[in-house]
Amino acid sequence: MPIVIIRNLLLSLLLSGGLALPIGAAGEQPEQPPYSPYANRTEPTRPFFGDTHLHTSFSMDAGAFGARLGPRDAYRFARGEQVTSSTGQPVRLARPLDFLVVADHSDGFGFFPMILGGAPEVLADAQGRKWYDMIQSGRGPEAAVDIIVNFGKGTISEAILPVPGTAAYRGAWQETIDAAEQANDPGRFTAFIGYEWTSNTGGNNLHRNVIFRDDASRARQIEPYTTMKPLGSDDPRDLWKWMEAYEEKTGGQVLAIAHNGNLSNGRMFPTIESFTGKPIDRGYAEARAKWERLYEATQMKGDGETHPLLSPNDEFADYETWDKGNLDLSEAKQDSMLEFEYARAALKNGLVHEQQLGTNPYKFGMIGSTDSHTGLATADEDNFFGKTSAHEPNPERLSHPFITSPSGTVIMGWEMVASGYAAVWASENTREALWDAMERKETYATTGPRMIVRFFGGFDFEPKDLETHSPASIGYAKGVPMGGDLPGAPKGKSPSFLVAALKDPIGANLDRIQVIKGWLAADGSLHEKVYDVAWSGDRKPDAAGKLPAVGDTVDVANATWTNTIGDRELMRIWQDPDFDPSRRAFYYARVIEIPTPRWTAQDVRYFGLDTPEGVPMTTQDRAYTSPIWYSPRE
Repeated sequence: MPIVIIRNLLLSLLLSGGLALPIGAAGEQPEQPPYSPYANRTEPTRPFFGDTHLHTSFSMDAGAFGARLGPRDAYRFARGEQVTSSTGQPVRLARPLDFLVVADHSDGFGFFPMILGGAPEVLADAQGRKWYDMIQSGRGPEAAVDIIVNFGKGTISEAILPVPGTAAYRGAWQETIDAAEQANDPGRFTAFIGYEWTSNTGGNNLHRNVIFRDDASRARQIEPYTTMKPLGSDDPRDLWKWMEAYEEKTGGQVLAIAHNGNLSNGRMFPTIESFTGKPIDRGYAEARAKWERLYEATQMKGDGETHPLLSPNDEFADYETWDKGNLDLSEAKQDSMLEFEYARAALKNGLVHEQQLGTNPYKFGMIGSTDSHTGLATADEDNFFGKTSAHEPNPERLSHPFITSPSGTVIMGWEMVASGYAAVWASENTREALWDAMERKETYATTGPRMIVRFFGGFDFEPKDLETHSPASIGYAKGVPMGGDLPGAPKGKSPSFLVAALKDPIGANLDRIQVIKGWLAADGSLHEKVYDVAWSGDRKPDAAGKLPAVGDTVDVANATWTNTIGDRELMRIWQDPDFDPSRRAFYYARVIEIPTPRWTAQDVRYFGLDTPEGVPMTTQDRAYTSPIWYSPRE
């Protein structure tokens, strides 16, 4: 073809838009996006599901109550392998997890394996020999109670108790690190190094899970912080100082996750510190906001989102509620304590603290995790292996007490919750990417199902933004993701939110999506409101704005349900109709499934039991996103 014809053809194509010069060609048409909408994407494209709170036999209480699986077993199970549980039952996850933190208690770390294995120093001590002989003769439960009581009183012989600085303690920590390093497979499975700091003064649960971004080279330079004086402390301020010292010494990074505030008896989210008796100050607020980026909003010992007395207008507030007392039921629950235990109330109080102190100490993201003490991260209703090995599947676990106090207060075995998991939006399945996502709070809690949830806030979302199967691209381009901050509102605009949820591929359909808003009014009062923003079917809210229930397809006798109600996917652009640009606020999404059989129904079916009176047989699993915060312009 003559050169002049080729030249004219190229010129014609360029002018008509039929041919684009390579990106970067000088003096030609402006750069345009690539044809592939997925090219050059850097934002997270999928959530990874895992457990940040699992105990093995290396935790003294777990070992004492029957756990025989160690850290390596826990990682094998989380990766999808079938293992034999501590009670001799074969068990496997329906799907592998993406990540796991073995978070054994730092107090008494590795003590029970020493007793069980007959360590020479244990057998040489009268107290240790007694416990060893009791276990060997089949009196393990009796020995467990005696060990835990003596540990609580601080009367275990110093000759046998592993504490930081001893060879036994270093050995247990090294084995924990080695197990994580062996299991870690970047891109496929992440095994974090971590532990649990177990502040429990007076039975009031102030536990934190400490998670390292780092590998063994840094983690080996330290030993976990304990609550045992004089080496440790039960004051969270001292834990934060330890975390800061770790980063300064190693150049590594670490964060802590507060959990299970519903058993703290009003101490998890204080206005007045229980350790000083003084109002929290700016130092407390800044340190907590820095080190505690996430909150464990749901787990086996009850759900911690909100309480019906705190949220009386929320029809879904009374979900798996544990409110009888503190961790060991030594102190009964008072209504006045609830405000300082639950996530939603803490998020509201955080707005007040931010206005007063300049920093919000309770600006946390949401996750769920199990707190299982079996070495098995099971949160599915049909595969629930209990809180402790004594509560692995057996015909008596529904009808036997889980905790009994001297005053007669009882938490029954059926009150255990098959919950939950942490969902993390990250760019890849590595320690660094997942930890960074936790740090920026781009996470959500799920009570077990692996539903996919997106939540973005901004000021320019519009209905046509839903006309895509890639809402995240628009979400990141126009707004901020869950865990983010909205800037001061442009004049005349109120925030809008893009929220989308997709059902668990092997789970139940979705009932609805709600947005929960909390705000600080001009008179200093705190408020909250629950908005139904997307729902399944053709239901319509009544005159009072209440949405009818989705229905119920559960066959309790067979522990089954059908997905003939609900939707597999829900999406909506929702704009706040009650926005005041001068007032601080937060928003988070709650996604609720249709009713399904609770694990108790599975037990009744499997063991051929009579249905116990008063025991719930169904549940509506759910997810809670991390909030998005709004602050007015200064």
